[in-house]
Amino acid sequence: MRARRSGTLLAALAAAVLAAPLAAAPSTAAAEEADASDLTVTYVESARWNTGYTGEITVHNASDTPVSDWTVEFALPDGSRIHELWNASLAGTAEGYTITPPRWGATVPADGEYSFGFNGLHADGGTDPVGCLVNGSPCSGGEGPSHDSYSVAYFTQWGPRERDYHVRDLVDSGSAEKLTHVQYAFGNVSAEGECVMTDEEGQGDALADYGHPVPADQSVDGVADDPSQPLRGNFNQILELKEQYPELAVSISLGGWEWSRHFSDAALTAESREKLVSSCIDLYLRGDLPELNGAGGEGAAAGVFDGIDLDWEWPGSDGNPHNVVRPEDKENFTALVQEFRDQMDELGAEDDRHYELTAFLPAGGWRLDAGFELDELMPNFDFVTVQGYDYHGTWESVTNHQSNLVTDARDPEPVISAELIHQAYIDRGVDPAKLVLGIPFYGQGWTGVEPGPDGDGLFQPATGPAQGTHGTGTEDWKVLRGLTDEGYELYRNDEAGTAWLYDGRTLWTYDDETAVAQKTDWAQAQGMGGVMIWSIDGDDAEGSLMAAIDAALAD
Repeated sequence: MRARRSGTLLAALAAAVLAAPLAAAPSTAAAEEADASDLTVTYVESARWNTGYTGEITVHNASDTPVSDWTVEFALPDGSRIHELWNASLAGTAEGYTITPPRWGATVPADGEYSFGFNGLHADGGTDPVGCLVNGSPCSGGEGPSHDSYSVAYFTQWGPRERDYHVRDLVDSGSAEKLTHVQYAFGNVSAEGECVMTDEEGQGDALADYGHPVPADQSVDGVADDPSQPLRGNFNQILELKEQYPELAVSISLGGWEWSRHFSDAALTAESREKLVSSCIDLYLRGDLPELNGAGGEGAAAGVFDGIDLDWEWPGSDGNPHNVVRPEDKENFTALVQEFRDQMDELGAEDDRHYELTAFLPAGGWRLDAGFELDELMPNFDFVTVQGYDYHGTWESVTNHQSNLVTDARDPEPVISAELIHQAYIDRGVDPAKLVLGIPFYGQGWTGVEPGPDGDGLFQPATGPAQGTHGTGTEDWKVLRGLTDEGYELYRNDEAGTAWLYDGRTLWTYDDETAVAQKTDWAQAQGMGGVMIWSIDGDDAEGSLMAAIDAALAD
């Protein structure tokens, strides 16, 4: 179901390694044997001194078939190289090593492993293998999920700085291998009607995007950004992530709640639409970044993004109070989407690849009717993500579910649910396979809540929003999960796929592992294309919510 990407830096590296004069490609028999197995590779730097170090590489075989003919290929960071290796055969240079079994043979047993070691030289930098392949596949097992559904996560620009959640955490938590798509939030549209990247407060954070040098301990490949390199920050980390997971597609998401104010102006005329789309393609798909503290330049971010995600909240209806809203937004959004599709296809013809176009669409039939001509829009989208959260929240004075699948029989105003929203799209002719259900990795909370007749605090008046770590009214799941140890009781409505915590005064409605699995199962039962997460930084260090979703998608 997901689009396959064309060549990546990893593929280019692999080609370079295989072209090395001494490189030995695996035989056909070996490739067949490896395909029947599940080989991965791990690396540990076991010692370091002055300019030298010792490394150990382990080949893991998770299958029930022994593998006797294996090949590990990788490069090393600048300044590092191998000068002595034991229990394996070595060919190539630091730009492209190929390691094969020793001449006496080394079978990796079924459900077992084989290790070999080496001594090398370093230049006070990283030593982790770069672009590692085992029998032609990523050493991390990074071929993506085993299912063919969409699993989409939003990664926030501010996550590393404000939430201590870095691109590397996608790997360390195990979430990267469970995702088909990452949507990077957000890109801004300027008052001049162009995609813009700036460090002006409230308008952008280009430093976080590509100007900030990421240190080694936060870097995907374990190597610190060089302060002089043209691409740093989150964008460079995304490139490194895609080297490890070449099937992962990454899109830039434009707009969001704060940055939708100028969409209506930018979509107003044919000329303004052409101007906006051209600027977005140049900035994000061609990668022509403005220069910032020595970073950026023409093509600096080429290869970072595989598509564009439109998050205009909302054409034809109110969103953030600062937004411009026009009655003709509905028709203009259709024309804008067509302009994106046309220009992206033109670029794709040049590059011999497909660039994905997606959108975040609202909950509620009335918003659909006000701003979206779905019959004309949907053919131009690869898929759309549908709001599956914020059905209720602390802008209301009565507690309620924020992400219920069906209406609760106890709800005094049962007007919204994923089921009703899904049906609104189906009634308007949308193929459910193109719909991806949004799931929150955070909760909504109220305080001053009396128990009510059922003693659980639900559907009861509140005096105000509860205090969260980063503000009032919301809290990440990774924090909420620990509240049962602090006097909160957990309640559920399994039919609605909801959970909430209540301690006699404060109530949090949220999704835990059970609830996200229930939602995923429900989405699959409706024939939907998969699920989306807002946002991945709400998960814990082990990626527990993402693992629950992945397991449900694989069933």
